[in-house]
Amino acid sequence: MFHAIRKLGGMVITLVVASFIIFVAMFAAPGDPVTFLIGNPENMTPERIASVRAQYHLDEPMLAQYWHWAAGALTGDFGQSFQYHQPVSAILAARIPVTLALVGYAAVLLIVIGIGLGVLAAVKRGRTPDTLVVGATTLAASVPSFVVGIALVALFAVQLRWFPVAGAGTGGPDRLYALTLPAVTLAIGALAIVSRVTRQSMIEQFSSEHVEAARATGLSERFIVRDHVLRASWGPIITMVALVIASMIAGTVAVETVFGLSGVGSLLVEAINTHDFPVVQAVLLFMVVAYMVVTTIVDLLLPVLDPRINRRVVSS
Repeated sequence: MFHAIRKLGGMVITLVVASFIIFVAMFAAPGDPVTFLIGNPENMTPERIASVRAQYHLDEPMLAQYWHWAAGALTGDFGQSFQYHQPVSAILAARIPVTLALVGYAAVLLIVIGIGLGVLAAVKRGRTPDTLVVGATTLAASVPSFVVGIALVALFAVQLRWFPVAGAGTGGPDRLYALTLPAVTLAIGALAIVSRVTRQSMIEQFSSEHVEAARATGLSERFIVRDHVLRASWGPIITMVALVIASMIAGTVAVETVFGLSGVGSLLVEAINTHDFPVVQAVLLFMVVAYMVVTTIVDLLLPVLDPRINRRVVSS
């Protein structure tokens, strides 16, 4: 109970600090927000400038502005977009489903393929399959995601015409079909990391005492790998999967731009280019919250997958 309360308190403090840093970064950004709010230079009269500053609390100290923004963010009110002149929350609500679908699709790919390749490399360690997996994952991790995306578009969308060049589909199977190339692009570098961690964690378990004891009982190698080696390796594997999935949300910026997806990542790029500060703040805060949610879920799942973790937490 104390551990849960302490973790919750840590999350609240982290969120407050992160939100303050995000707000201060926008506060310190070059350019006067009033210029973007008014738009037409002919309307830049002293009366209009004073009215806009008062409306958006820009005439108040930085801490007072942060308080207004944070209080609104707690209720889902992130203010008005400078560019679209719409509530930021409504813009986010329209973009988040595409990003979550993309990250979810990529997460399934990296879990299935990444862990599968890692298991194959660990079981066949020192042999040809292990060498191929290590070499392929090293290459995959070294190529930037936008380069992979451009190559996939050129081959599978432009030349072979198997997939659409851009767009997220209309929903359901069509959305999965349209997001296949973006999801593969987002997952390639990530699954390389997951496969490496899986391989290393399992190799360490192969020489452990409980595996040697299982072999002494006459169990087949297949059961030893499944019930002893892989099960004891879940801790670092799941932790790395969680960190990679959480970081994927930020990685959608490049992928969504390459594939023309109307998600949170492309929204962030548009907002930065147009100095749409409220949208930038909301998107960055969404990414922080998403990262915290994913890592917290994993912290709750790890004791279930490995009871030894739960015993260590209780003893501490």
